[in-house]
Amino acid sequence: MLESISTTLNNVVGDINNILWTYVLIALLLLIGLYFTVRTKFVQFRYIKEMIRLLGEGATASRKQKKGITSFQAFAISTAARVGTGNLAGVASAIALGGPGAVFWMWVVALVGSASAFVESTLAQIYKVKDKDGFRGGPAYYMEKGLNKRWMGVLFSILITISFGLVFNSVQSNTISLAFEEAFGLNRLVIGIVITAIFSILIFRGIKIIAKASEVIVVIMAVIYIGLAIIVLALHITEVPAMFALIFKSAFGFEEAFAGAIGAAIMNGIKRGLFSNEAGMGSAPNAAAAASVTHPAKQGLIQALGVFTDTLIICSCTAFIVLLSGAYTTPGLEGIQLTQTALSTHIGGWAVQFIAVILFLFAFSSLVGNYYYGETNIEFLTSNKVWLTVYRLGVIAMVLFGSVASLGVVWGLADLFMGIMAIVNLIAIFLLGKIAIAALNDYMAQRKEGKDPVFHKDRIQGLENVEYWDAPSKADN
Repeated sequence: MLESISTTLNNVVGDINNILWTYVLIALLLLIGLYFTVRTKFVQFRYIKEMIRLLGEGATASRKQKKGITSFQAFAISTAARVGTGNLAGVASAIALGGPGAVFWMWVVALVGSASAFVESTLAQIYKVKDKDGFRGGPAYYMEKGLNKRWMGVLFSILITISFGLVFNSVQSNTISLAFEEAFGLNRLVIGIVITAIFSILIFRGIKIIAKASEVIVVIMAVIYIGLAIIVLALHITEVPAMFALIFKSAFGFEEAFAGAIGAAIMNGIKRGLFSNEAGMGSAPNAAAAASVTHPAKQGLIQALGVFTDTLIICSCTAFIVLLSGAYTTPGLEGIQLTQTALSTHIGGWAVQFIAVILFLFAFSSLVGNYYYGETNIEFLTSNKVWLTVYRLGVIAMVLFGSVASLGVVWGLADLFMGIMAIVNLIAIFLLGKIAIAALNDYMAQRKEGKDPVFHKDRIQGLENVEYWDAPSKADN
């Protein structure tokens, strides 16, 4: 009976996702990303140096500040949420289902989408509000204050709370338990209980603890994993040109073996690329709003860099490991098992255990980041602390459920809620984009004058319903 219900649910969700991702989201993501790329005069390419400078500035900022968290900590929270199973399992699945060409389309959605990431995070900063920990904000807040549509903010809050706090977190625990079962033969329920216990302790400690935990985990996991990928590339340096040629040929159907798979390459590349980097989805702005900066565009630029870090660096590491192994041609092998098998061919059988440990860091950081996104939206919906407790218990239950659930059902639900959420946010940032662009122009004008840019709402004509940026003196770091 349960198996029949699961199969039916999987089929229904799959049909909806096919329509949503094939005909709606791909077009919206690319068109709006291209629109903002042109309107911002290619912000994601012109200001790379400035993005890196700001990230360094945030990393050295005083941790004793009274308001909010540092810009680097906000970057770490959003990166922690981005860098999870999508980077290891999601990339491998995209290649298994769409061929090597899916990697190219992942890059495209990151290059184009980073402009959307700048816009949404800048808007989140402009419309942020104060809370007991400093600041909070995100799409729900700029929908209510910028568009004067609270109903839209409520809809988005419900979608992100369900998708990130509940469904996405079940995806993360699902992949951790599968990886540990494969690597160590451990019972998935036992793994789920251990993950849930550690996670529960963290989420009841608040945003400051979440920020500090994310900051440490992100740096450790990124350095280790990128270093490993560099070793693999060095071992196969003579094969690297052929690998890049395969990616580009497959992306456009010029590779004979993948000539009929252009649609699959595009759909899987964009779908998994968005799942990983979240550009335009409306998730990262929730973390961006919590940062204490002197100008909204600062955090917008930092978050645009986060998309590059996630997809062009970390996702590419997984893609290179998988493609250079040839394991993606093995029928029935996908997801985290494909990544584990691929790495094993490069460095030996111990790679299965190594990937399981790295995956734990990746996915656990996502659990923490995803949880925070839901929390800040629960606070948008209601100030009643009972609902925050209900949410926390719901997240804990889903983490445990995900550790033993069916992979297909979990990923299908993740794609569905992510897709609907992205559509709502893309509509909002398209309508409010001119405000973020005006903030960028103001930021760059001050930089040209040799200033450390400071923002207040009077610097953008007609800006209304802004709580924090009322006067220049309030924009403190």
